[in-house]
Amino acid sequence: MNIIVLVKQVPDTEAKIRIADDGNQIDEASISFIVNPYDEYAIEAALQLKEAHGGEITLVSLGPGGAIAALRTGLAMGADKAVLLKAENSRFMNSQAVAGQIGKVLADRQFDLVLCGKKAVDTDAQQIGTLLAMNLEISVISSIVELNIAGNQITAKREVEGGTETVSCQLPAVLTCEKGLNEPRYPNLRGIMMAKKKPIEEIVVDVVDSVTDFKFENPPQKAEGRIVGEGVDAVPELARLLREEAKVI
Repeated sequence: MNIIVLVKQVPDTEAKIRIADDGNQIDEASISFIVNPYDEYAIEAALQLKEAHGGEITLVSLGPGGAIAALRTGLAMGADKAVLLKAENSRFMNSQAVAGQIGKVLADRQFDLVLCGKKAVDTDAQQIGTLLAMNLEISVISSIVELNIAGNQITAKREVEGGTETVSCQLPAVLTCEKGLNEPRYPNLRGIMMAKKKPIEEIVVDVVDSVTDFKFENPPQKAEGRIVGEGVDAVPELARLLREEAKVI
């Protein structure tokens, strides 16, 4: 089974985000970057499928040159090779353009399955998997929490309001992975050393007309709190302020 896994490099979820001086982007100088956490579930699902059915896992990432670090992490986990669609100005590339560029590359390659996280934690768009499936004209099942493949048949469960939904389709397909699908493994020392020798193909991508303009602003500072009294004697004044100033009652 030939499996493609989409990987995105994102700011560490614990990083303190600062706005750059121009206000159009974030200051990346003090930020560490990681593999998008939802994509880790996709990598682990691919590894488990390879262990069960054999085949090859190819990681694909669209991003700046630094995204190679995220691909190396996936290779250290056990993927076989990787492709970087190199675009230095791609942080705010719109979802349709990202899916279009990835679709162009995958259209010329043989694969049985495409896995990706349900969303990236930086943009939170939750669109790439579905848009890619539309471009490739194949089936898609989103936000899966359970997966079984027998022959050409995919059966997956996805969480819906009040329960779970079981969906089936045929290979090839795109599946987007949700938290709870599995527990991603950590790269071991042997995997890290082997990852340095695994091939990463680079393809330069032109994104000049595909970047969405952003303007970042810090949220307004909250007004300082006021003490209106103590004990039950403060209740009338507090009620008045909530009614007349805050207008919440």
